[in-house]
Amino acid sequence: MPIIAPSILTANFLRLEDEINMLNSSKADWIHLDIMDGVYVPNITFGFPVIRQIKSLAKKPLDAHLMIINPDRYLKDFKDAGVDLLTVHLEACTHLDRTISEISNLGMKPGVAVNPHTSLDGLQYILPKLSMVLIMTVNPGFGGQKFIDYSYEKVRKLKQMIVDSGASTLIQVDGGVSKSNLKPLVDAGVDAFVVGNTIFASSDPVAMIEDLKEMKNLS
Repeated sequence: MPIIAPSILTANFLRLEDEINMLNSSKADWIHLDIMDGVYVPNITFGFPVIRQIKSLAKKPLDAHLMIINPDRYLKDFKDAGVDLLTVHLEACTHLDRTISEISNLGMKPGVAVNPHTSLDGLQYILPKLSMVLIMTVNPGFGGQKFIDYSYEKVRKLKQMIVDSGASTLIQVDGGVSKSNLKPLVDAGVDAFVVGNTIFASSDPVAMIEDLKEMKNLS
């Protein structure tokens, strides 16, 4: 079954406690945190005070995706705030191996995200050190965007790289995930899905999460 990580970027922040409790009671696996600084991407989301509040309520692991410059400055802060899986961008890290090692040393599971246009070649030598690779299937910065179709080919290529390296790295996708493309993405090799609007705009988010998790009623 796929790993489902609802993104609270599209949650109702006026009812954030209710939204977190809903996720706690659902079949969601992780809670996804989109952290944006307004520099690396053209949007600003939230920081450590909000993450700590979410952690105080969450019964699921926190999966944080850093869309920020110089992420090395804040790695320990994310650990202290309660993050379990920490993903940084390949494009934002000058010394990626060092960054990944530090995330692991702090006790978090390290991930690397790649933008739609970015080649996977920069991951070749570090795949065995990664818990996860996040393939962006939209351009980062805003929710509700349309899925980029060439992402399927990119997922298949990454899956072959992981097999060839003997690694156990998970593949995660983020952007435009819906009932219509979840199964083809699973077939291509995706393990984990960040899902925003499809869940939080649903009339029954808990049922939607179950459908995605169990791959039921997909069309």
